[in-house]
This record gives sequence, C-alpha cells and structure tokens, in this order.
Amino acid sequence: MRRIGIDVGGTNTDAVLMDGDRILSSIKTSTTADVFSGIRNALNHVLAGMDPSEQDKIHAVMIGTTHFTNAVVERRGLARVASVRIGLPAATTILPMQGWPRDLHARIHGESYLIRGGHEFDGRPIVPFDSDAMRKAAEAIAASGVTAVAITSVFSPITADCETEAEAILKEVVPEASVTLSSQLGRIGLLERENATILNSALHPLARETISAFKRAIGESGLKAPLFLTQNDGTVMQAEQAAHYPVRCFASGPTNSMRGARMLSGIDDAVVLDIGGTTTDAGFLQNGFPREANSKVDIGGVATFFPMPDVVAVALGGGTVIREEGARIGPDSVGFRMTEKALVFGGDTLTLSDFAIRQGLMQFGEPDRVENLEATTLERVSAWIGETLGDLVDQMKTSAGDVPVIVVGGGAALAPDQLDGVSQVIKVENAGVANAVGAAMAQVSGEVDKVYYDMSRDQALEAARLLAEDRAIEAGADARTLKLIDVEDAPLSYMPGNPLRVRVRLVGDLGLV
Repeated sequence: MRRIGIDVGGTNTDAVLMDGDRILSSIKTSTTADVFSGIRNALNHVLAGMDPSEQDKIHAVMIGTTHFTNAVVERRGLARVASVRIGLPAATTILPMQGWPRDLHARIHGESYLIRGGHEFDGRPIVPFDSDAMRKAAEAIAASGVTAVAITSVFSPITADCETEAEAILKEVVPEASVTLSSQLGRIGLLERENATILNSALHPLARETISAFKRAIGESGLKAPLFLTQNDGTVMQAEQAAHYPVRCFASGPTNSMRGARMLSGIDDAVVLDIGGTTTDAGFLQNGFPREANSKVDIGGVATFFPMPDVVAVALGGGTVIREEGARIGPDSVGFRMTEKALVFGGDTLTLSDFAIRQGLMQFGEPDRVENLEATTLERVSAWIGETLGDLVDQMKTSAGDVPVIVVGGGAALAPDQLDGVSQVIKVENAGVANAVGAAMAQVSGEVDKVYYDMSRDQALEAARLLAEDRAIEAGADARTLKLIDVEDAPLSYMPGNPLRVRVRLVGDLGLV
C-alpha cells in the first residue's frame, strides 16, 4: 500500500513516499506562508519522474500540520464564537472564557449564554433542559451575526442529551451555524473541556480553508488519493473530520515524530527524543503509541483537557546559540536563519550545529571555519548536551530502571551514544524525516468513553469494544486489522444500577480506498 506522508512544521516541510514500510523517496523543503505552495513543492519532489499510472497506485496522502496550533499562539485566522453553557442553576461561578489571555479573549469572545440543564456525574439530570431559553439564545446568536458556536453541558461526556438537543434547536434557528459539541471532543472537566470546544469552533473557518488548500495541492499534483490528517494520538482522521475537529491536530507534529520513531526502530516502548533546529521534544511510547498527558494542557495561554500527548520540550536544537566558550548555552536559537548565522556558513554565531560539525557528527557547510574551537568549549558543550538530555529522559520515565531512547529529528546526531539512566541510545536511519514517516504510517483509531448501567463488567467491556470497533471502521479502518490497545474501567460506587465507566481504544490499518 503506497502512501505519502507530509509533516508541515514552522520551518520545514518534510515528505516521504512509502511502499509498505519502505521509503521510496523523501524530501525536506522550506515551509511557505501560504501552506499550499509548500505542500505542492513537497509533492512535486517525491513524485518526480513517476509515471501517471504509478501515481494511481498511491492510496492516501497523510498530512500533519502545526497550522492550527500556530493560529492560536499567533492569534490569527480565528472566528468569533458564541458560547452556550448548559448547567444552571450550577456552573455559574466562573463564566466561559474567564481567565483567558486578554488579547485572545478580545479576538474570539462573541457572547455567552447560560442555560438550565446538564447532568450529574452518574447521568441523572440536574434539572430539566430549558429548551425555551435555548431557543431565545439561538435567536440572539442569529441576530448577532456570529456563526461559530460552542455548546458545553455539565458532564456531557457521560450523557450528551442536553448538547444534542441544544444543537438541534440552534440549527433550526441558525442553519448556517458551525457548531462544536464538547461531548465529542473532551473529557470530564467542565472548564478545560469548554475551552477546547471554544477554540475548536474559532478554528472552523481556518480549518476549512487550510484543508481546501491541501486538497487543491494534491489535485494539482495529479494525485487522486484521498486526504487524511494526523491527530494528537498518533492516528489519522479523514479530511472532513479534521475540518470539523481541528484541535485534534494540535500536537500532530510531536506524535508524528514518535510514531515515526516506532516505525523506523521497531520498538514499542521507549522514550523518544526529537531534536530539531530550536528545541528537543521528548515523549514516551507505550504499545507503539504516544503516552497521553493526564492533566490539563496549555494551548496559547488557555487551559484545555482533551487527548494530547505527554510531551516535554527543552531549548536544545541545531540552532541553539553557544556563548562564552560554552559557559552559557541557549535558550535562544538562530532557527531558520542557520544558513546566515552559523559559523560554518560564514556567519558570526556559534551554534550546536557548528559544534557537531567540529566533532564530525554532521557534515555540511565549511568545516574549516570551526577547526579552531577550543577543547574546553567542546568539553563544556558535550557535557551540557548529555546532562540536558539525561534530565529530559528522567522527566519522561515512570520508574527508576533504565529505558531505551530513540533519537530522531534533523539534530539527532547531537545526542551522545550513552546517557545516564538509559539502556540504549538508538539512532535510526532516516531520522531527519521520521515525522513524515510517522504521518505516512499512521493508523486509524476508534475510542469510547461511556457509562454503562445494569450490566456485568464483561458485558460493559464487550459493548464498549463493539462500539469502538464501529467508530474505527466508520473512520476508515480495515476491520481485519483492528487491535485493542487501551482499556480502562471504573465503577461509580454507591449509585443505583451498578454504573461502570468504560474507556476503550482500538487502532487498525487504513482500509484500501
């Protein structure tokens, strides 16, 4: 099965053409401001010289992008959002978007509407849903001209009835409304889930525009393959889903790198270090997939709580600046100005890439320009890299034992061959395009997080598994390849009906399309 994987970063766009697990061609090009041109350039490179009949054998194009994350961080391309919270007479102390950064609040905030309704954690209604108040809110939203709406109800991941009823009323009054329901996005935790829902709605116009540009680039390259986008958990979703749930793509960059590390090394459980031009991102592979963060995640100054990888970043990359003969390193980086600033390119700034070239770890530029670096400087920098990466690995470990570490990214050569607390440092071939490999080899997932009543534990687990299977197949997975990778269950004690909360996640290969 031939697939193209593309990872669009802030500086570079990487692409690979793969046949099964074999890389046929790869390229690293500069990311362009308009997105479209960068994707088209990358596609032209990996398809160069390919006969049109061979292009028809490509089954899918998988793209990972930081575009939506950058939009929130840079406060651009965001729509105004009307926020509907269902939870009165509870949930009134902290209003929607309270505590957001002022500039982001001013850019997104439309109006907030508090409605009676919602449920307790065991699924019992707080009070009956106030459909009349919801209709009045919908009429006010229509009059305001705002078309992006976020609907959040108390404990809706357990019971989403109030949200779906509110959406139906809103669509009657404002048919053109672009709506996000929090129950389809986040987990228990009202404020953080509501924040993620609002951000998602704010990104809808940009997501539609971006995905349209991706499709146009694919079409102009002569490909007929469908488009998929990689998401936070290391799997892919269809382009139409991504247009509706852009926040699920926020952390696709680090997860692509981790999945690529898994594919290139064959190791399912390890710490992954992705060393780029500015930072090193560390994550942990569990059963071949990124470990999820178990706490709130900050996006552009906004606290959110929905599935995101557990990633820690430090200022260590190929462009990191070295000062005072190695006594002071970073945190600033020359970034994309490497070819102007680094010593090996005739610049005036000593960077970690200069260090790597002097040590024979990398080969580019003019090595003669760094021949005279002092031995003391080299020793200090080498010690700092080892200490910094060792501390980073320790942050990701959950036990005192040694763990394997897989190193990927354009700066992978910077990592020493031995680190404290590490059983083996693994440097894979094609490490520089691991993120694109991860995108190309991404699988499809199906997940269920639901409370079951009046069932035995085995019956509830089986019901959740079957529902997760249906969702994975609907998302494009090949039913024959589905694999259970995560199961959690927790009884809700002292409640009638023996309620059991079950979370099940499966993954499978993308079906032929």
